Amino acid sequence: MRVISRKQLNDWGKKFPDAAESLKAWLRNARGATWETIADLRGTYPHADPVEVQSGKIVVVFNVRGNRYRLITAIHYNRQVIYTLRFMTHAEYSKDRWKESL
Repeated sequence: MRVISRKQLNDWGKKFPDAAESLKAWLRNARGATWETIADLRGTYPHADPVEVQSGKIVVVFNVRGNRYRLITAIHYNRQVIYTLRFMTHAEYSKDRWKESL
């Protein structure tokens, strides 16, 4: 899969240093993957969840660093592209405000 954007993941790793290695590992796994469906993705990340946001679109949420953080992505399986949209703490994610801006 092509991941957009690696720079954004690096920036999040700098902002949340305890998550940097987990983000690098996620990037390596995603770049080496050829997921075609959510079922394929869950073969690698069983706890990845599709979530509908306010716009009606579906994003995929990954648990990062033992459930401390959430990585929000848009995955276009047909084009083999993952867009990294948001990265936040579990507490921020739980407030659900992020759904309004996507």
